[in-house]
Amino acid sequence: MTISPTAAATGIDGRAAWREADGATGNGVLTGLRVLDLSRVLAGPYTAQMLADQGAEVLKVEAPGGDETRSWGPPFLDEGASSAYYASLNHSKDNIALDLRTDEGREILGHLIAGADVVVENFKAGTMARWGFDFETVLARRHPRLIYCRITGFGVDGPMGGLPGYDAVLQSFGGLMSVNGYPDGNPLRVGVPIVDIVTAHLAVNGILLALLERHRDGRGQLVDATLLDGVISLLHPHAANWIVGGEVPRRTGDFHPTVVPYQVFRAADGDLFVSAANNRQFRALVTTLGVPELAEDPRFRTNGDRHAHREQLVSILAERIARSSRAELAGQLERAGVPASPVHTVDEALQAPQTRHRGLFLDDQDYRGVGVPISLSRSPHRRPRPAVPHGADTEAVLAAMGYSARRIGELRSAGIFGHP
Repeated sequence: MTISPTAAATGIDGRAAWREADGATGNGVLTGLRVLDLSRVLAGPYTAQMLADQGAEVLKVEAPGGDETRSWGPPFLDEGASSAYYASLNHSKDNIALDLRTDEGREILGHLIAGADVVVENFKAGTMARWGFDFETVLARRHPRLIYCRITGFGVDGPMGGLPGYDAVLQSFGGLMSVNGYPDGNPLRVGVPIVDIVTAHLAVNGILLALLERHRDGRGQLVDATLLDGVISLLHPHAANWIVGGEVPRRTGDFHPTVVPYQVFRAADGDLFVSAANNRQFRALVTTLGVPELAEDPRFRTNGDRHAHREQLVSILAERIARSSRAELAGQLERAGVPASPVHTVDEALQAPQTRHRGLFLDDQDYRGVGVPISLSRSPHRRPRPAVPHGADTEAVLAAMGYSARRIGELRSAGIFGHP
């Protein structure tokens, strides 16, 4: 299988596929960067969305059936057209539908790649090569400035190369699940797809590093991100403790493996997290709770002492904390310099005044959702715009590239964009 003809040979301009930025200035530091998002589900789409948040023009390509997360509900948006899950990973992107199993679909894909600065994909290993778009042997030679981000579960080589990756599987394989949960309970999956999310952040870091290097020498390169990379990077301090101490880390529930107290307590009206990671904080904690003498108790003078007598200390603190409301006591402890917080539910966290102050939850007539979590002092970011329906920009993108209305109609009738 060979890659599609060059733009010069066909009169098709891949660079024209990307719409103009949402304003020449004030849109983000990545304004003008063209990102082709060929990914689905989570790590890849989130990678591309983070680039879009900073101004990149992201064009998402979906198969005729659509990204499967469109159906991962309830809840759904747009009268069932897509799920909240999908919408939260695909805002601020344009969207086209292409059947890449067809020659025509791959021809269009070739033109899109020719106009891209960055490609993000998380296909099963070998898929792009089978279609004639292998990065090392084809794309790197044809498009030497291209930055190609490949996201896989375990990588494409090695003993497990090519195996599919799923967040919970990697939490299990990578040791994360073994340290999450209570000592007398089962290993627990972290309550968010943390491996996918962290891998997306690592992928964005890799892309930005590759862009910096391209600025220096004019050449693109492969960004090889895996879920295994992501989960292993999360194992601090457990990995360090095993490397140095040799003891296999165990589940400690909400306790910290070394710092005491550092855990959730039950207040009069709900759960409260409290940390006293040094002697000053411990003294302030017990003084606030009305038992200042504990700071001089030989059992609790240092963190090592407190660790050795954890059960006795926690019993005393728990009895005192149970007398107060979580919000009131959290405020008193924070004012005393002791890290503490009510254990918020998701709705409480999103609607907290400080969350809104930081622009991390937006709720107006144009957009309702999580905001952009990166703030720069001089450079703004793009305000998110809602995810669009499947294939919403297909005809506009192809027309901008130079496809005639007649040819677009033929492709549609042939099912290249889905069922005609």
